[in-house]
Amino acid sequence: MVFFRFEKPLLNSFSRQQARIQKRFFCFQAVNKRIKLKPHKRFWILKSTFNGWYEKKMRKTPELSEETDRVESFLPTISTIAIVGISRNRHRDSQYVGRYLQNAGYKIIPVNPAADEILGEQAYPDLASIPFPVDVVNIFRSPDDISQAVDEALAVKPKVIWLQLGTGKHPDQKTKVHEKGVEFVQNRCIKVDHQFLIRPNTENQSGNESILTCEISW
Repeated sequence: MVFFRFEKPLLNSFSRQQARIQKRFFCFQAVNKRIKLKPHKRFWILKSTFNGWYEKKMRKTPELSEETDRVESFLPTISTIAIVGISRNRHRDSQYVGRYLQNAGYKIIPVNPAADEILGEQAYPDLASIPFPVDVVNIFRSPDDISQAVDEALAVKPKVIWLQLGTGKHPDQKTKVHEKGVEFVQNRCIKVDHQFLIRPNTENQSGNESILTCEISW
């Protein structure tokens, strides 16, 4: 029998969905070691499993599939992402997402009134204090704060307002944002979407196919 131990502070910062993915990843690591698969075979098993999970989850309904297509179309066109509610704690989900986006080549703008700098970037107390345009406002806030956060985001006129996975669904906010001609995504993780929709294309072009053997834990 194989047992898995998660660091408690890290596990507490995960959503249930993220913890299940993390556990599945470790399961594959354990199985690979026990049956001594060659590295290239481990990669293809892992790649197939996680691609299947993403396709099943994000194309479950016609509406979700359409949203996934829209996300795939605009992610390569953006360059600056303001992260509202990003934590100073490197073990929190918001920091994992911000770090991943940095490594993917995006300019991140931390928005946290309690911080001067996060991930090497100047932090701002609110969106209105950012002195240049942003393409995406990625929101890590509690569901009760979403309405105010969306209003503040609309004021800076981004291309996209993205409510991060775990913030819930807000049909009233979706209507409000679309009326302003702004793209709206809710209850999805921008890191996961980039990881499955965009990164495989860029890494295939460079001949690097390591995407799904790492970066699954966030």
